[in-house]
Amino acid sequence: MKYTPLIVCLIALTGCDKGVDSPRGFSLPEGNAEQGKAVFLKYKCLACHTLAGVEDSSVTKHDDISIKLGGNKTKIITYAELVTSVINPSHRFSRPYRPDARNEDGSSKMTVFNDTMTVSELTDLVTFLQPNYKLIPYHRTNYQLYSHYK
Repeated sequence: MKYTPLIVCLIALTGCDKGVDSPRGFSLPEGNAEQGKAVFLKYKCLACHTLAGVEDSSVTKHDDISIKLGGNKTKIITYAELVTSVINPSHRFSRPYRPDARNEDGSSKMTVFNDTMTVSELTDLVTFLQPNYKLIPYHRTNYQLYSHYK
């Protein structure tokens, strides 16, 4: 009986595995940031996105969409989230964006590049983008304690 809590914990942990659909064990190779910038420009990401320090005057901007990439965030933007944003732009990661970045059915207006972008291009692109996100600490508001009237 003294092992019962341990057994319960092990059963609970194995219950979190989603079987064949689990992402456990999935890993992409390391990318090249310099080549990732070339991918970013090749696929004309600046038509709908902005990224500090990256410009391309040959790209025609979409007037109705301008999604900022990078910048200060209060939560870590993971490699997996960025990969998901590229290969499945309608995933929940893209939902907080303005309504003008979504189609009427709620899907992302972002072009899906799954049939044109190679895995190497994807890993290079994500390796290029990720350092542009900076984690800043969340600062709580310190409220003064109010004392009761005397």
